Amino acid sequence: MSAKVTSSTARKVVGSLGVIGAAAAVAGMGTFGSFTDSSTPVNTTIQAGTLNIDVTAARYAFPVTTSNFVPGDTMTRAINLKNSGDAFGSISFSSAATVGSVLTDGTANGLQLSVKSCSVPWTQGGTAAAPTYSCAGVVADVVPAGPVVRTNVPLTNPKSLASNGTDYLTVSISLPLAADNKFQGQSASLSLAFTGTQATGTNR
Repeated sequence: MSAKVTSSTARKVVGSLGVIGAAAAVAGMGTFGSFTDSSTPVNTTIQAGTLNIDVTAARYAFPVTTSNFVPGDTMTRAINLKNSGDAFGSISFSSAATVGSVLTDGTANGLQLSVKSCSVPWTQGGTAAAPTYSCAGVVADVVPAGPVVRTNVPLTNPKSLASNGTDYLTVSISLPLAADNKFQGQSASLSLAFTGTQATGTNR
């Protein structure tokens, strides 16, 4: 008899579960209503910024080739650095030796380079082979004097950070008086570049 009671109880439990499941299924078939509303569409246009930096010779040809460079010589050329796009966050200068030699090995007696700016366009004189430059405004060192090969040197307060801003620059390359005989007959080719980096993104 114990077996029969147990069997009967099991059937009742199963039957009860079946009824509960059916009730849940019926409840799930009900229909619910709700009010809705939508806002008027807001048209939004986003245009990506444009970065554009240009280097042009101010008067005499640049790039330039020179020969018979001796200790104490300096070659200077003026260029204009203009921002033709949107604002930059920073501008840096790099120079690389596309053809290197002892002249570009970074020693104190090797070729040296500096970049200066004038607050107004440089006044140029001399000849195409030996130009001279003077500034009627304020002169600033934007790339301090140092070895001719440089990497990502930030320009100091360049005007070309702003859209349509222009920096009036001179690039000078010199061979120190202390250069000795090991520099005789050597040659090198250089590639100079200015790189503008976008301003940091902000919340709009």
